[in-house]
Amino acid sequence: MTIKQFNGTYQANEDRLLFRFNTADDSEFRFWLTRRIALFILSATEQLLEKKLEQSHPPVAAKAIVQFQQKTMQEQADFSVHYEAATRFPLGADPILVIDAKCQISLIEQTQVLSLDLTLAGGANINLSLAMNTMHTMRTLIDKLVMQAQWSKIKLDGDITSPSQLSAYQGAAPEDGVDVGDRDSPSDQAPLKTKKQLH
Repeated sequence: MTIKQFNGTYQANEDRLLFRFNTADDSEFRFWLTRRIALFILSATEQLLEKKLEQSHPPVAAKAIVQFQQKTMQEQADFSVHYEAATRFPLGADPILVIDAKCQISLIEQTQVLSLDLTLAGGANINLSLAMNTMHTMRTLIDKLVMQAQWSKIKLDGDITSPSQLSAYQGAAPEDGVDVGDRDSPSDQAPLKTKKQLH
């Protein structure tokens, strides 16, 4: 399953992010992200990227590379692209609250991917396997929404393994989408696996 676009808005009355994406088969998935979950995704993925680079670079250089990559993505992201609403909603048209998240970087067919597990209210679990460029696109959007929500960013010492580590820390976005990129490139294939379907 190939993700085409990510989209999100900050809902002030809910103090949550409405995060959604569409796919090449005209499906759309909608989720509520709390401040805790959004900050965890940003912090954990940043840490994973740095640790991966530290295998071949000094820690200071690894951090600088990640910051440069993030700045480049922010400059290249086109949020003016109109988001294409889908007609199919495999998990339902109403957004589902994400109550927990886990992520790790792994190799699939010699390609680095981010495995993002989202635990949903009701017990379902969704796994997204995102190519690195797709992951950076997702991070850029979430980072933009976090700034709009005026949620404080944090930097924890040690490994960030759970959103619960962030529990002690603390205007809607336009209805535009952010394109994942070259949809024909194998690196943009983003399989979505449902470990437990909602009923």
